[in-house]
Amino acid sequence: MVHIHVMGASGSGTTSLGRALAERLDIAHLDTDDFFWMPTDPPFTTPRNADERIGLLLDKASRHDGWVLSGSALKWGGPLEPLYDLIVFLRIEPELRMARIRAREIARYGNRIGPGGDMAVKSGEFLEWPASYDTAGPERRSLTAHEQWLETQRAPVVRLDSSRDIDDLVAEALLHPAIAAGAVRRRP
Repeated sequence: MVHIHVMGASGSGTTSLGRALAERLDIAHLDTDDFFWMPTDPPFTTPRNADERIGLLLDKASRHDGWVLSGSALKWGGPLEPLYDLIVFLRIEPELRMARIRAREIARYGNRIGPGGDMAVKSGEFLEWPASYDTAGPERRSLTAHEQWLETQRAPVVRLDSSRDIDDLVAEALLHPAIAAGAVRRRP
């Protein structure tokens, strides 16, 4: 019955760690991108209405005793916040984070984001957004906004350097008493 929120900058590994924790704990993995964005081709172009996305997320979360939510629901996920047993905040050096994002973009879209590709302009615009995470203000998804939000949360926060191996991150997160207590509550 544990509820974990794994958050951080785009490219910090929130989805990868969220998926790995959920698998290890044998609970559901929910990703904010699946609720925030409408299914489109290319993806990530049309956001859902805030009421619709939180409704979908609450419905999906209510179907599972335990879950890991990965990504950022900073300005729209308020109804879930009281449910968090643990918040895992991932940080990583900006250069490594951006290298991950560029590699992910190429793997997803290939030549579509290269010069002359149908997604070249959109990809360039997207890359500007995560590149400013560490310096942007609180009006958007940024380090400042995340730190301000974390100060308002009742759930314990564990901060991890996501440049480390995923197995090490999972092991460290699993050591937190909030996860151990949730795992004990789930046992028959």
